[in-house]
Amino acid sequence: MAQVPQTFDALAVRTWCGLALRALGRAREEIDAINVYPVADGDTGTNLYLTVESAVAAVEAVFAAHELDGAADGSDDGGATGAPRESGGTADGGVLGGPSLADAARAMAHGALIGARGNSGTILAQLLRGMAQVFAGDEAGARTDGHGLRLALRRAADSARQAVAHPVEGTVLSVASAAADAATGAEGDCAAVARAAYEGARAALAATPGQLAVLQRAGVVDAGGRGLVAVLAALVETFTGRTPPAGPVASATGAAARGERPGVPHARVEPGGRPPVPAGERRAEAHEGYEGDARPGEVPAASGGHGRPAGCGEPEAPGACGPSGSGPAFEVTYLLEAGDTAVARLRERLDALGDSLVVVGGDGLWNVHVHVDDAGAAVEAGVEAGRPYRIRITHFGAGDVHTAGAGRPPRERAQRAVVAVVPGEGLAALCTEAGATTVLARPGEPPASGELVEAVRRAHAHEVVLLPNDPELHDTAAAAAEQARGEGVRVALIPTRSAVQGIAALAVHEPGRRFDEDVVAMTSAAGATRHGEVTVAEHRSWTTAGICQAGDVLGLIDGDVAVIGSEVAATAATVLDRMLAAGGELVTLVLADRTPAEVADHLQARVRESYLAVDTVVYHGGRQKPLLLIGVE
Repeated sequence: MAQVPQTFDALAVRTWCGLALRALGRAREEIDAINVYPVADGDTGTNLYLTVESAVAAVEAVFAAHELDGAADGSDDGGATGAPRESGGTADGGVLGGPSLADAARAMAHGALIGARGNSGTILAQLLRGMAQVFAGDEAGARTDGHGLRLALRRAADSARQAVAHPVEGTVLSVASAAADAATGAEGDCAAVARAAYEGARAALAATPGQLAVLQRAGVVDAGGRGLVAVLAALVETFTGRTPPAGPVASATGAAARGERPGVPHARVEPGGRPPVPAGERRAEAHEGYEGDARPGEVPAASGGHGRPAGCGEPEAPGACGPSGSGPAFEVTYLLEAGDTAVARLRERLDALGDSLVVVGGDGLWNVHVHVDDAGAAVEAGVEAGRPYRIRITHFGAGDVHTAGAGRPPRERAQRAVVAVVPGEGLAALCTEAGATTVLARPGEPPASGELVEAVRRAHAHEVVLLPNDPELHDTAAAAAEQARGEGVRVALIPTRSAVQGIAALAVHEPGRRFDEDVVAMTSAAGATRHGEVTVAEHRSWTTAGICQAGDVLGLIDGDVAVIGSEVAATAATVLDRMLAAGGELVTLVLADRTPAEVADHLQARVRESYLAVDTVVYHGGRQKPLLLIGVE
C-alpha cells in the first residue's frame, strides 16, 4: 500500500496532482455536460483536465530531474540504481533524495499556468499558484502541517478572486472562498483541514444555483465549482488514502448523471467523450481562427487585420459577428511575458474590450483569458504590454449564448485527416499546407494527451491518422487515440519517431483510398526513413559514443548518439555519411532558425559530390530544439 503523506511536502504535491487528474478524468464528461456559464460550450471539464495534466507533467519532470541527478552522483539514497526512495521528509518539505516542497509547488503552479485552458482552467491555475506562493515562501513559517495548508487555501481563494476583473458569485470563486473559510475554522492536521475545505466547497457548490440565475434555469450547479470539488476530494484522498463520499450534491447535476446536456432534450453524452453539441451551440475550433505567436506590428489573420473576424462584413453589419446586445463573439487566450506595471494597464484595456477577463500569473509570466468581439485589439493590447505567444482565438459558434441568430450551419465532418506533432513553426506550416492538423511541441513542453485529443476534434473527421513524431510521445499519443476512439473517431497511431518520418508518411497520404491501405502505406514510408539529428549537449553525460561535455555537438542516428564533435557542419556531415552508407534516394534536412544556412549548403554540396542519384530537400523548422533533423529514405 502506498505511503500516505502526513504533511504537505513534495510527495504530497505529487500525489495530489496525480489524484486530481484522475478525479477530473472521471468527472470530465459530467462537468462538460453541466457547463452553462459563462458560455454554454461544454468544455469546462476538459479544460480543467488539461490544466491539471500540465501541472502533473511539470511536477513529474522535477522528480525525474532529481532522480537523474541522484543517479549521476551515484548517491546512496537509491539514485544510482533508480530504486524507489522512501517518502521520508527533509527540513524544507522535500523528499529524501528528491525535490524540495518549494520546487514541487513552483513546478505545479508553473505547469498549470502554461497549460491553463478556458475560464475555469485559468482560475484553477491561479488557485494553485496562490497555494504555491505560501509553500514556496516563508508565509507558512516553514510549516507544512494543517496550519500551513489553511494559509495556502486562504491565499489561493483570495488571489483567484483578485485575478478576475469582475467576480461573480455562484461560480468557482464562491466555492474556493467557502473552502478557505471552512479550512480556517478547522483544527488538526492536513487531513482534517483538507476534509473541512472539501465539505465547505461541497456545500457552496450545492448553493450555486441559488446565486446564479442561469444555473437555476438549467437545473445544474456551477461546472467550474464542480471541478474544484473534485480537486479538493483528491486533496482529502492524498492525506487519508480514501476518497471522500460524494454526498447529495450529485442530485443537482441529475441531467449530467443521466447523460443529458442541460436544456437540450435527449442529447446524450457519448461514452468516453464530450456531449454531442447541437448545431445551435457548436463552436468553431481554433484552426478556423488563429493559433500561434505574435510579434510587434503583427495582427492575427483571424481579426481581419483591423479587429474584424475573418469572413465578417463591416463592424456595424447586423448579425455579422454577433447581434447587437449579445456577448462577445471570440475567446482570446495567450501567455504573456511582461512586467507588473504593463499587465496592470493591460487589464484596464481588456476590461474595456470585453468580459470574462482573467489574468493570472506573475514574476514576468502571465496567462490572459478574455471574451471579446475585437480579437485583433485584444492581441494588440498584449503586444503593447510585452510578448504574447501561444495565442488562441476561438469563435463562439453560430447560435450559442453569445451569437444567437448568426445562423452559420455546422461544418461537415471530413472523411479522413492527419494529426501531426511537430517541433517548430516551420514544419507546422509545411504540414498544415499538406492538409494535416498540427500540434506544436516546443522545447521542454511536450504536448499532453488532452492537447492531442483536442487536435483530433479540430480535425473533425471520421478517420484520423496520428503521427506523434517522437518516441517519448508514444504513450501520450496512445492515450489520446484511445480517448478519441471512445468519442466515435476511428484512429490509427503510426509510431513515428521523428518529424522526418512524419514528413515521409504525410507525403504518401491519400485520403481517397481505403483507410487500412492508407495507414499501411504511411507506416511503410515512415519505417523506411532513417532519422538523425544534430543537437548540443546541455550537460556532461554518458552516451553510446562516449562521455560528452556540456556544449559538445552531438550527432544522433535512430535515437542513439553516434558522433560527438565540436562543430555543427562537420558533425552533421559525419552523421549524414553514416546514414547514407546503407543507401538512400532522398535526404531531408530540417534546419532550426538558429542554424546557419551554410550548414545546409555544405551538406547539399556533399551529397551532390559524393552520392550519385540522391536528391536533397531542405525545410526550415523554426524554433525547434535540434539544430538539424536529417532523414534518409
